[in-house]
Amino acid sequence: MGVSFAPGVSISDDADNRLDTISSRGFALDQYLDGLKTIAGTWSVTKVEPYLLERVEVLKGPSSVLYGQASPGGVLNLVSKRASPEPVREVQLQYGSNAFKEGAFDIGGAIDADKTLSARVAGVVRDSETEVNDLKERRIAIAPSLTWQPDARTKVTLMADYLRDPSGGFWNLLPYQGTLLPNPYGRIDRSFYTGQSSFEHFARTQYSLGWAAEHQVDDHLTVRQNLRYRHLDIDYRSVQGLGLQADYRTMNRQAYTANEQLDTLTLDTQAEWRFRTGALAHKLLTGIDYQHLDWDNLTRFGNAPTLDILAPNYNQAIALPGIFQNAHQKQSQIGLYAQDEIAWDRLRLQLGARKDWTRTDTDNYVARSVTRQRDDAFTGRAGLLYLFDNGVAPYLSYATSFQPQAGTGFDGNAFLPTKGKQTEIGLKYQPVNTDMLFTAAAYDLRQSNVGTPDPLHANFTVQTGEVRSRGIELSAVANLGEQLKLRASYSHLDNEISQTTTTSTLGNRLAGTPAEQASLWADYAFRGEALKGLSVGGGVRRIGSAYTTNANTQLIPGATVFDAAVRYDFGVLDPSLRGLKAALNVSNLFDKEYISICSAIGCRYGLGRAVYATLKYNW
Repeated sequence: MGVSFAPGVSISDDADNRLDTISSRGFALDQYLDGLKTIAGTWSVTKVEPYLLERVEVLKGPSSVLYGQASPGGVLNLVSKRASPEPVREVQLQYGSNAFKEGAFDIGGAIDADKTLSARVAGVVRDSETEVNDLKERRIAIAPSLTWQPDARTKVTLMADYLRDPSGGFWNLLPYQGTLLPNPYGRIDRSFYTGQSSFEHFARTQYSLGWAAEHQVDDHLTVRQNLRYRHLDIDYRSVQGLGLQADYRTMNRQAYTANEQLDTLTLDTQAEWRFRTGALAHKLLTGIDYQHLDWDNLTRFGNAPTLDILAPNYNQAIALPGIFQNAHQKQSQIGLYAQDEIAWDRLRLQLGARKDWTRTDTDNYVARSVTRQRDDAFTGRAGLLYLFDNGVAPYLSYATSFQPQAGTGFDGNAFLPTKGKQTEIGLKYQPVNTDMLFTAAAYDLRQSNVGTPDPLHANFTVQTGEVRSRGIELSAVANLGEQLKLRASYSHLDNEISQTTTTSTLGNRLAGTPAEQASLWADYAFRGEALKGLSVGGGVRRIGSAYTTNANTQLIPGATVFDAAVRYDFGVLDPSLRGLKAALNVSNLFDKEYISICSAIGCRYGLGRAVYATLKYNW
């Protein structure tokens, strides 16, 4: 089911798998891994392998007090599998659409008699074709961890990971005429390839080392420290399709390459105090964090031979384009923060404050210029919640955010930091003695210097003055006994460009942001003797319409997509097969063809039906 069924969360679901784009309330979510930000360049973006994760958490709204550089839309926090004394033994095989093949394993547990030392290692090997002709995906990933826990008050975990994508992604933008708009020659198939396989290449190599340490000094004080160093290397080459000429069949194309090397260091040290002042119970968290990136970016950009979409010639000579960008950027950020969670009877008050100092140094070797940028900001948050006896909990919150931006625009100039603020009111209701939760939220959110796709230059980003988002989110989660589980959500987003130097877009909606989203998922586990061990699930996702560009001249129609899942536990059938489980997952069950996203120069289809069969054994 995953994050795609969370209220107000939008996930990229199209023929562009170079990056994972997840947004909430109209803004891209910042990705954190084990509480530390995964700092990124343009294409040097951390790719987290899902199998290596324990869980995924979505935190809505600005979270800069505790998460430093955070989007006003919220934070996506990924939690890695890590070593513990509990034994873990799992192997998994998967096969699916587009010749998808995957093998995975997860082995761990205590390695000494006293169970003070534990180890764990999880890994994945994957090979697959894609929906786009002539392109593949391949991956190998491994994540070992080691935990030392000499007593109940102290725990130190060393973590590492390595991921290599020899064929790690593609970009396949198709013309408007034949996708979103009519073409006299008919509709362009979503498998149509606009590039050239002899030139196309996207290789990603990344690895990291770090630790998570925690020590409970006494019953009132706990100290923690998280650290991670990560290296990323990207080698990207692509021939990219643009618009069609007047004959509706000759496609203009461009050649683009990017070589990036990114080194990042993130460190967060915090102390948590629990104490009372009279009738008030406090949970006070204070800390200091540090983030640093060192990024090299070499980009080539130029024209490529045209392609006849009715009789494509994929054997044309592609010249290496000239250097367009060549830059070295360093960015450092230090943040001091404090947050107090105060409980008084049934009243809960949260107060937080943070101060950030950032420095960005950019050496532009093409323009032979040096830019030194200094920024600082104060951010804060306040929230109030009351718990009634009947399970109703109304709340009110206000928060601000500050987010330095790595990278440069088409002109080579460094991006300005974004700043955001949000007011939210809501209601949570958990009926007494039930396993149900209902939530409703209304918010007003503003962000300045928002990054949006450059309408004139593919692969580049421009910053818009200010974007305002107002919306509501509704969700319901209900476990009706041991057999039936339901999850439903609905969100409505009123989004507009409130400040801009481009007056023609003032008051328009932000491109690619659907006004409405809804989802429903149901899961049923059979208990009858004949079908015991069998579980079935099904869901529907509604994605509302969105504009192609900030000019709001063309609308992308909404789409409704169905998903399904079937699982079986063989151990119920025969005790000797305990630990053996099978699953069948289908996304876009009815193979709905729809446009997922468009830019000023083209569109991408949503992914078609994908079927995956999984066989898993735990012992």
